[in-house]
Amino acid sequence: MRGVFALRRARSGPLTRTVRRAIALALLVVGLWLGGLVWFIGTVPRLPPDPADPTSQRPTDAIVVLTGGSNRLSAGLELLAAGRARKLFVSGVYDGVEVQELLRLSRRAPREMECCITLGYSADSTIGNAYETADWVRDQGVRSLRVVTANYHMRRSLLELWMAMPDVELVPHPVVAPTVRLADWWKWPGSANLLINEYNKLLLTYGRVLIYQAVDR
Repeated sequence: MRGVFALRRARSGPLTRTVRRAIALALLVVGLWLGGLVWFIGTVPRLPPDPADPTSQRPTDAIVVLTGGSNRLSAGLELLAAGRARKLFVSGVYDGVEVQELLRLSRRAPREMECCITLGYSADSTIGNAYETADWVRDQGVRSLRVVTANYHMRRSLLELWMAMPDVELVPHPVVAPTVRLADWWKWPGSANLLINEYNKLLLTYGRVLIYQAVDR
């Protein structure tokens, strides 16, 4: 009997060590993921850009608004009206929406800025936004671009835009999303779900950036 038990222990020993290592690795991955999530949410801007900041005052060749969230278009139009750029590109517009309609929705007189705004209809994702914007930037000869999107969406947007047009200077202009709770976010299921999904997408984007850099070398 002792021989049988010894044989069983000998056989189960390597398996037990493998299971323990797998559990330890899984706990490490989960810990890193959670730490990264806390870092990501902690770095999301809580306030809009400070008007006194020189970066906010400096003009760029153009402005791009990535549609899909509250107040983004209004912020882009305000920047255009303030002379921060001479051109505005709105990426990811629904088919059938025209410039005048967008201006009316944002309570701007169509004749004031209609000539300076271009709408892009082909993008249906952040990656699509980046390549649609890159095509427009090349056509317009733009060298510096102010990026208007939601605060939680800005980091991933800048990465996608950089991969699509690495030679263009990107200036972030985050818009604070009023419906996304950053303080005690875990208490708000809607905000928690959005932020976790955005964080996971950001991790995938970082992976694509590493591949992009490796191939580019």
